[in-house]
Amino acid sequence: MNISVGEKIPQFISFDEKGKEYSQDTFLGHWLLLYFYPKDDTPGCTKEACSFRNIWSQLQNQDIFVLGVSTQNAHSHQKFTEKYSLPFPLLVDEEKNLATLFGAWGEKTFLGKKYKGMKRVSFLINPEGNIAKIYEVTKTEKHAENVLRDVEKFLLQKK
Repeated sequence: MNISVGEKIPQFISFDEKGKEYSQDTFLGHWLLLYFYPKDDTPGCTKEACSFRNIWSQLQNQDIFVLGVSTQNAHSHQKFTEKYSLPFPLLVDEEKNLATLFGAWGEKTFLGKKYKGMKRVSFLINPEGNIAKIYEVTKTEKHAENVLRDVEKFLLQKK
């Protein structure tokens, strides 16, 4: 499925590493960054997750929530969360349902080989539940700062 800026996010139900349920309506009225990442506790994914952790209070001050999504199981997510003191939930998507729904699962290329895998892509969702911005992340350590800056720009535009 291809999702575009301005569209309502698709309906979904998913669970985090603690078994808590989330849906497309969980964060209505708030900004949400739904970010898809390849694998727990790998260098790029760790930098990306820690970028959100490191500015968590600033994100919260702007009413921005974060949900990470990968295909690892709840135990892997719990270890990753504990090891790096991540303050946000990680959704379990072992069946790749959420990743497929958002177009985050698909063909990738690494060292000339094509394979199916999780794309590093994020969706900034506005308080009305619409896609405000789509990020194809290349600089994992700057992702959180970019999200914060973009939300601040969107808020200034509304004034």
